[in-house]
Amino acid sequence: MTAIEIRTLSHSPEILTALAETLVETVAAGGSVSFMHPLSHETAMSFWDQSLVAAARGDRVVLGAFDGDVLAGTVTLLLGLPQNQPHRAEIAKLMTRHSYRGRGIATALMQAAEEYAVRKGRTLLVLDTATDGGAGSLYQKLDFTLAGEIPDYALKPHGGLSGTLLFWKRIGSSRQKPVTLAEA
Repeated sequence: MTAIEIRTLSHSPEILTALAETLVETVAAGGSVSFMHPLSHETAMSFWDQSLVAAARGDRVVLGAFDGDVLAGTVTLLLGLPQNQPHRAEIAKLMTRHSYRGRGIATALMQAAEEYAVRKGRTLLVLDTATDGGAGSLYQKLDFTLAGEIPDYALKPHGGLSGTLLFWKRIGSSRQKPVTLAEA
């Protein structure tokens, strides 16, 4: 494997196809990323088309991890939040191709998303993941704090209900310890 390169993705037929293949593969393997199995290639293409259009507007950024020309994984950072939430961003659609799992790609994507959020002036990241088969342990290793669990939150891709775990993390300048009067 060559060195993994994290890049910001923009709209192109090749990128759309690679993202759609990753989404279809993830859902087929039971990944809870808002879609049911079987997921058609057309539906996956439509989702990513809309997502990359939103990225071009600045409402989100879609990051890709590349092994040469192969898209090994992706994560989306949602930035277009309501007016009263300009300080936060949301992590969505973290996916690693099955053949690339266990190689640190999800961690690298999460770190890149966090760095991007900090550059955009965000001080809080939030995300959710399925209780069953989700990436909760990864998020805890990346210093996210578990806020709680909501039972029966969504259907699993192959049927049945799963809860969701809600996580948050302070980033950027908000990670620094506030100075108290005694320290000043």
